[in-house]
Amino acid sequence: MKKYIISALLIIVVVALATGTYFYIKKPAAAVYKTAKVERGDIVSTVSATGNLAAVVTVQVGTQVSGTIQKLFVDFNSPVKQGQTIAQIDPALFNAQVEQTHGNLINSQAGLQKAKADLVDAKRTLERNRQLVKDGIISQSDFDAADTKYQGAVAGVRGAEGSVAQTSGSYSQARTNLKYSTIKSPVNGTVVSRNVDVGQTVAASFTTPTLFTIAQDLAKMEIDTSVDEADISRILEGQPVTFTVDSYPERRFQGKVIQIRNSPIITQNVVTYVVVVGVDNKDLNLKPGMTANVAIETARKENVLKIPSAALRFKPKVEKETQGAKTRPAGTGSPKMRKEAGQKVYMLDKEKKAVPVPIKTGISNDGQVELVEGNLRENDEVIIEQASSQKKPAAAGGGPMGPRL
Repeated sequence: MKKYIISALLIIVVVALATGTYFYIKKPAAAVYKTAKVERGDIVSTVSATGNLAAVVTVQVGTQVSGTIQKLFVDFNSPVKQGQTIAQIDPALFNAQVEQTHGNLINSQAGLQKAKADLVDAKRTLERNRQLVKDGIISQSDFDAADTKYQGAVAGVRGAEGSVAQTSGSYSQARTNLKYSTIKSPVNGTVVSRNVDVGQTVAASFTTPTLFTIAQDLAKMEIDTSVDEADISRILEGQPVTFTVDSYPERRFQGKVIQIRNSPIITQNVVTYVVVVGVDNKDLNLKPGMTANVAIETARKENVLKIPSAALRFKPKVEKETQGAKTRPAGTGSPKMRKEAGQKVYMLDKEKKAVPVPIKTGISNDGQVELVEGNLRENDEVIIEQASSQKKPAAAGGGPMGPRL
């Protein structure tokens, strides 16, 4: 009898142990969260963009005459002054044209002198015949012939004057072409591009060929950036700018917004606007064409509370309801419901459960957001991520009924 009682008690203990182990295994694992502290400090809101450095004024120097490059007086990176000779086109043909047109001009001037002499002679003859016809010494027909000769002499003078003007124009054009064969710099600056070599033939037709590109002042440069239409309303002239270039990855250069262009640029239905950034390049480290990664400062707050942006994106995973249906996660639902819910972050209570805290935010940067209102203080911890749940250890013996006897 005693043996049966002990066996019964042993069975009861085993069943109780198995039942407890079963429910322990089935019990949901506790959630594990990653947190970050609420900090106090400065926060700067920026708009990011990219662009290329360029000289403020770049002049393309061409040629207005055709010919063969005979001499080059400058090369890449050569400093030049306004009026300095930078190239010479072979002037032989232009000199010949000058001599030829000058000879034509002299010939036409001589013709004009002869025409004027003929006019003086015709005029004298006409005046003499006018008196003779009055005295009846000559006939009217002789007088008319003298008058006709005079009118012809007047026309001859006018024709000779036209010829002089024409040959004078040709002579002036030939001299100008000769002058253009010597190419000079139109501005003070630095040669950043040379597109010709000695012996090369250049042809000036409908479009003027570019021989040199001269940057007027490399100590003053600019960056043409493309800013998305969603951010362009935050950009104002005079805002400070910082940027980096690949050549100096550890150095941050300074600039400021000097122009916001109203003309839109539409590429594949994406609308952007050009924002021009002025740059001081006194040390000449920056070069035209460099790619600049620009950050335009649109707002700055000092000594404010700030929280990680990840805390605003965090939403806790919702457990299944007892009926088996999934509940709606926080932050979902209709737009009206989301608007009424407002902004919030989550903290851990004493039981290590995530509880929401309503807040109001201000400006933000890539990683942090200004905290304007909310029941949060410096060094409070907010949840930024829900890690994988901790797994319960398996019961000894493996099966739900406990260890074998």
